[in-house]
Amino acid sequence: MKLYNLAHCRTGDKGNSLTMSVIAYKQEDLPLLVEKLTVDVLKQHLEGIVLGEIERYVLESIGAIQFICHQALDTGVTTSLTMDTHGKSLSYSLLELEV
Repeated sequence: MKLYNLAHCRTGDKGNSLTMSVIAYKQEDLPLLVEKLTVDVLKQHLEGIVLGEIERYVLESIGAIQFICHQALDTGVTTSLTMDTHGKSLSYSLLELEV
């Protein structure tokens, strides 16, 4: 099953860091997302794009997982010459993940 069947994403671009929240449509799906969406899985999925550390925070009260990805935006949205690898594009890539 694709992640987009269980959740949606919200993102933010902060300099060269990306914040990406995966929000479960149903609170009861959060444990599965916590199990499947580890830092290692995200690193593998975004290999070559996220070059720095990835931090993960589980926000149980709102049924979400937030990732902070460092060195992910080719020096930052306003200075990057890279086309369309910013937060929203990466969140759509993540939602294609099999869980």
